[in-house]
Amino acid sequence: MGMNHKDVLRRAWFGLHRFVLPLRCLLCGAAGANGIDLCGDCAAELPRNRSCCARCALPLATSASLCGECQRREPPWDAAWAPFRYGWPLDRLESRYKFSGDLAAGRVLSSMWQRESCPVDLPDLLLSVPLHRSRLRQRGYNQALELARPLAHALHVPLRHDVLQRRRRTDAQTELDAVSRRRNVRGVFALREGLVLPTHVAILDDVMTTGATLAECARVVRRAGVARVDVWALARAPSPRG
Repeated sequence: MGMNHKDVLRRAWFGLHRFVLPLRCLLCGAAGANGIDLCGDCAAELPRNRSCCARCALPLATSASLCGECQRREPPWDAAWAPFRYGWPLDRLESRYKFSGDLAAGRVLSSMWQRESCPVDLPDLLLSVPLHRSRLRQRGYNQALELARPLAHALHVPLRHDVLQRRRRTDAQTELDAVSRRRNVRGVFALREGLVLPTHVAILDDVMTTGATLAECARVVRRAGVARVDVWALARAPSPRG
């Protein structure tokens, strides 16, 4: 079947766009590769999280079903997927995307996530961690949701952004310790009323540090009767004690 008129125009536009604005690596300025604004060398430098805890995705020297922290405090979710470790140079792209409005960096991160194989069973529904409406107005976009959209499309998993709701604005988790992070998000999330959730749900955030935000979301979903809850994040921070 031949291309229709709109397809021809679309391909011509993208070809012209790439001619005028060629792919350029956001980290080193070299030519981009494999269809994204990241060169092959910088893409290879992104730290993969291949050896980790299967339960919480904490980076480890050797993969394990449960890390020491999960043995001491069982997470309220069943499995985790974080394909990258939070470290150089991914942390630079994430910071530009999250705090500097660099959506091009977000597109690169989402594209790289899609190229990593998923080690867990795919859920029936993917939920993004919500922002409070005041922070959403300030930032202009929900960084977790924008990462989730193309990933959900690529994996053919339904995505909802309006199931989990944030009741109040909280302090930024960045400067808080683990105990303060848990206290900061306690009771913050709620489910939209009148919804029936499937038996297997995954909750997605951009970066998982202590897991406090995802844990609070998971508890809310658990209370709604969901049998299996997984947590997904682009990157997992290493233990500060590591």
